[in-house]
Amino acid sequence: MKSREALLKFKRFQVEERRRRVAQIEAMINEFARMAGDLDREIEAEEKRAGISDPGHFAYPTYAKAARVRRDNLINSSAELKDQLDDAKGALEIAFEDLKKVEILDDREKAAERAEIALRQQMESDRAAARMRFVASRA
Repeated sequence: MKSREALLKFKRFQVEERRRRVAQIEAMINEFARMAGDLDREIEAEEKRAGISDPGHFAYPTYAKAARVRRDNLINSSAELKDQLDDAKGALEIAFEDLKKVEILDDREKAAERAEIALRQQMESDRAAARMRFVASRA
């Protein structure tokens, strides 16, 4: 009984951990997208200020170049995180399926225990009724 409860608790913990991981990765992806958007606006403003929008131009602003590199790194990191998110969602799905299996097994075992208790109670009731009939027949 206790091992079953411990297993259920462990499986629920696993599901919650995987949910937290999925949420964490999604938050990071959203944050990277926000930061990349901010950098896009800064690049655009710097290009307007300098009057040069061609990154290959010799006088292209150094800050805009650096911001482009940071933005590209964020985009690449976001793509890598999307792969990790897919893996994390797969792990969450597996953990959830495992939890459901354990819950179903637990429900079956509890139903069997309830049936056994009901059978014992019925047998005790039948014995008591038989004793009462026996006592009544002797009187």
